[in-house]
Amino acid sequence: MPSFFVDPDIARAKTIDTSFYTDKQCYEDAKKKIFAPSWQFIGDVSKVKEPGDAYPFTLLENYLNEPLLLTKDNQNRLHCLSNVCTHRGNLMVHEPCKLKQLKCSYHGRLFQLDGKFISMPEFKEVENFPTEEDNLHQLPLFSFGELLFISLHSAYKPEDFFSEMMQRIEWFPVKDLQFHPDLSKDYYVEANWALYCENYLEGFHIPFVHAGLNQVLDFGEYTTEVFRYSNLQLGIGKKGDVCFNLPSTSPDFGKDVAAYYLWVFPNMMFNFYPWGLSVNIVEPLDVSKCRVRFLTYVIDATQLEKGAGSGLNTVELEDEEVVQNVQKGIRSRFYKQGRYSVKHEKGTHHFHSLIAEFMQ
Repeated sequence: MPSFFVDPDIARAKTIDTSFYTDKQCYEDAKKKIFAPSWQFIGDVSKVKEPGDAYPFTLLENYLNEPLLLTKDNQNRLHCLSNVCTHRGNLMVHEPCKLKQLKCSYHGRLFQLDGKFISMPEFKEVENFPTEEDNLHQLPLFSFGELLFISLHSAYKPEDFFSEMMQRIEWFPVKDLQFHPDLSKDYYVEANWALYCENYLEGFHIPFVHAGLNQVLDFGEYTTEVFRYSNLQLGIGKKGDVCFNLPSTSPDFGKDVAAYYLWVFPNMMFNFYPWGLSVNIVEPLDVSKCRVRFLTYVIDATQLEKGAGSGLNTVELEDEEVVQNVQKGIRSRFYKQGRYSVKHEKGTHHFHSLIAEFMQ
């Protein structure tokens, strides 16, 4: 595997080696080294509204392919469990439903809705049974308002990834967000997942690629702030455009903020607009293909299609064209690495530094 290194000094640094976007082994290694230990968005609490609700899903289907189960027990507590029976590995729940207990359809093993083992037929003679290993594995579960996140490991605290975002938009009524499937859409992009992310992480390309967006954002005031596992791009609107009415407690009070573009490593974007939130999740499908999910949560429908939060489909298609061309270009025998704009590409440099850190 290539040895990745990104100089911490952006003025000296070169971009990450292109093999990360083209090498099949790098793509496979990123499953264990980047995606398994990090936090991932799995939806919102509406999937399990009432006690007894169970919602099966696959985490990053076609990549991690981990079968999981979201449940709400009789005490209204949420749980994220392995959806695999601890006896012979059968899938437990196949479709959203309401249950009193979890029962494996293969040999009848029973579990509580929190994954605790209850009973197993014809197992009286088995020694040292049951043990903790016979419970369904329970995963760390984190909620931000109505939004839910899980990690396959417990190596990193969720606060390490989300605290800066939560603090920055503390005033935003996240709990009032309503998911709109009719306004949500999946895009299939012929490019490595990381190329899509790094394009998002700099506003440098906006005047050249996004004519419409450039009309409502003041590029001269566009800034990037870097945190440990996340960063923020602050989109300042031009005079007269739709912006947030920020409270005096906000660190951005007095600014005409049209959008908060918050990214969380490795593949999550949270775009806050006056109308609500667009959650963008980049899902790897192959070394040169990804799916980008645009999930729309609305708080004020009267602000839809206004300001920086308008025309998102057009912006997406413009981004797709660029990153797909880059995927082709980085295979050139004449390109290996590039350099960073110190002023405009701090977010991309930060992203590459984290990739190098996790892959090593």
